[in-house]
Parts: sequence; C-alpha cells; structure tokens
Amino acid sequence: MLISVLLLWFGIVLLFFLFRVKRPKNFPPGPRALPLLGNLLGINPQQPLKTLDKLTERYGPVYSLYFGPRPAVVLASQKVIREALVSKATEFAGRPNHLMVCVVLADYGPKWQEHRRFALTTLRNFGMGKRSMEEKILEETQHICAEVEKHAGKSMDPQHLFHFAASDIVCSIIFGSRFDYDDPYFKNLILMIEELTKLVFDPWAIRADKGTTFEDSQLAAMLFDLLIAGTDTTSNTLRTATLYLMTHPHIQERCYQEIEEVLGSREEVCFEDRLSMPYIQAMIHEAQRLADTVPLSMFHTTTTDTHIQGYNIPKGMMVIPFLSSALREEGQWKFPHGFNPENFLNERGEFVKPDAFMPFSAGSCMCLGEGLARMELFLILVTLLRRFRLVWPEEKGVPDYGMVFGGTQAPKPFHVAVHLREDRN
Repeated sequence: MLISVLLLWFGIVLLFFLFRVKRPKNFPPGPRALPLLGNLLGINPQQPLKTLDKLTERYGPVYSLYFGPRPAVVLASQKVIREALVSKATEFAGRPNHLMVCVVLADYGPKWQEHRRFALTTLRNFGMGKRSMEEKILEETQHICAEVEKHAGKSMDPQHLFHFAASDIVCSIIFGSRFDYDDPYFKNLILMIEELTKLVFDPWAIRADKGTTFEDSQLAAMLFDLLIAGTDTTSNTLRTATLYLMTHPHIQERCYQEIEEVLGSREEVCFEDRLSMPYIQAMIHEAQRLADTVPLSMFHTTTTDTHIQGYNIPKGMMVIPFLSSALREEGQWKFPHGFNPENFLNERGEFVKPDAFMPFSAGSCMCLGEGLARMELFLILVTLLRRFRLVWPEEKGVPDYGMVFGGTQAPKPFHVAVHLREDRN
C-alpha cells in the first residue's frame, strides 16, 4: 500500500516537472500556472472581468495568463493599450489563428487589408455615413416610438424592442428592407442572434480558420458578422442608456432641455444636430463607457518579436486588450465609477473625448460599424427623449446596475415606465 502511494506521488511530481509551464525570458509577470490547465481554474467564468481587475491590481498594466498551455498577455490601461494598438499597430495587428474569423477577426496581412477596404467601400455604397442611412434610422425610430407609445402609462422591458430595432437597421442595409416586429421569423432570428453572439464574441471560444480568400461565402460571413455585432452591441448600449437616464432624472431633463433648445419647432432631428448638442453627445458617450459592451475587445497576436513597457513579447503571442480597464481607469476620468456626462465635457461645457474612451477598440482594427453605431445611438435616443419621459418603476425596488457577461456585456433585465411628454402631444 505504501509503495503504491509513493509511486502515485512520484508519478504526479514527474508529470508536474514534465509539463510545468516555463515563462519566456523577460516575459510579463502573472499568476503561477498549473501544468496543462494553466490559469483556467483561477478565472471566474461568470465574472472574468473581476478576476482580471484583481490581477491588474497585483501585477500592473501588463501581465500574462495561460489558457491551458497557451500563453497570453493582458494589456490593462489606456497607456499600454494605445501603445500596442496605435503606436505599434502593425506589430500587434495579428489575430489568433485558432479563431473562426471573417473581416472582424481576420489575421493581419495583405488579405486582411484588401478585405477591410472592400468591407468599408461596400458599407459606404450601402449608405454608411450618408443621408440615406440617416433616413433609414429615422424611419426605424418611428417604429420604436410607436411601440413604446403602446406602453404609455405602463412599464415595459425594452430588451427585445431595442434588439429588433438595431437588427432592422442592419437588415435594411443588407437586404434593402426591414421586418415587422411581430414577424415570427424575425423574432426567431433575434433569439438566434442573442445566442450566437455568445459564441461569435466569446473570447474563450476556440474555432477553426479556413483561411479562404474573399468570395461569396466570405461576403455572406462578413454581412452575418455585421448583423450580429450591429444588433447586440447597439441594443445593449441603448438599454444601458435607458437604465441610467431613468434613474438619473436630472440628467434626462437636462438632455431634454438641450434637445428642445436646438430643435425648436422642427419635427425631426438630423445627425448634424449633434454638433449643437454637447450635453447629449456627452451623455451618449458616457452610456457607451458604462455599457462596456466588448470589455475584452477582440484578441490580437503579435506579428513579430516586440516589446511593451520593457517586457519581451514573442512573435505569435496572443494579446488581450482589456478595454474595460481603460473605461474605468482612475486618473483618466473625473467620475470613473458613476454615470456622469461631465466626463466628456470641458470647463466651457464643450464636448471632448478622452484618450481612455475606446469602446470600439483602437488603431487600425477599429470596429467597422462604429460610424453606424454613433448615428443610431444619437438619432434614436434624441427622438425617444423628446417624446417620452423614462421613469424607474417604484414597484421594482432598487435599480441593479450589475452586468451580465457572455462574450459581450449587457445590463441585467429591467423594466422602464413610459410617460408621454405633454408638450409634445
């Protein structure tokens, strides 16, 4: 019996030494990794961001983790993220070759550059950033308002409505027409998108890259990526804005006053009006900051041996830009932990955008749909705030600002009480 126990322990020790993790020379520090498992047991799968926050406090803005035997470097401050993705963009522009990707996650190189140019040109031809796109969004806002008005004097859960609206706008780009919110096929599509988002944007997921050239199948995949990304991230930001506006009525009323001052008797807002609405712009950006929809961005890899903050980063190393750390970083924001549009206003009340604001990542790999998202958020929120007053339902108790992490990040389900503005009806 004793011999068996000794042999077992000997085998365990032998395996430990055979498969122990060896860090490269001058590699960023990090928690001790177990053989084969790496640091997987030390990461809370339900709240991975809290785990990363604790590691940032312990090891600083650059540290390493092991996902099984695979090492990765985490970048956890505005300064180091920008150093990697902007100052050394080419060196950090790769994508992990174990991820199933299209243009959104494709590896850097001539094909990536060609495909991204094609994607941007195609989106512009579809109307991205043009008046025709603005008209599509404004048309959709009328359907949103009609649906919200049905709940006037009552409360509603805005989750599916915002998903429907964001998806419909993308559908109008891709298919040239929108769906009715009651369409059974469309409802099923939205439910599938909500589930697929957890897979497509799940940073822990491992997928296969077929490395195909840009052909019909890849075009379809790109449009599918746009549909998923454009639906979930925009919807979750709209929900976050709604949650904070109804629980901060003084901010909501100040937004309403600015809207009225700028639009006056005009019936419809236009995207150009944002230049005259600094407080509205500040509120929307603050909602994006707290929504933190893609807190781990998309994983990168290094395209060559490089270094950051004095640490050596080998070629092919997986890199995780911890965007959430920059969006909540002490010293970068006047009010890093609360909802306050003053984070985006200077002493003269003018709209400013701090360097730490990077909800769409930074550098050459910025989100393709950023322009569309900006236009959607502005036109939809201005239209809603002009027609409705959003109120937290007292029967729902204390608001819960906690977020649900599932690839992208979203607010927990909530209800909003809707009141028609008397001076608009």
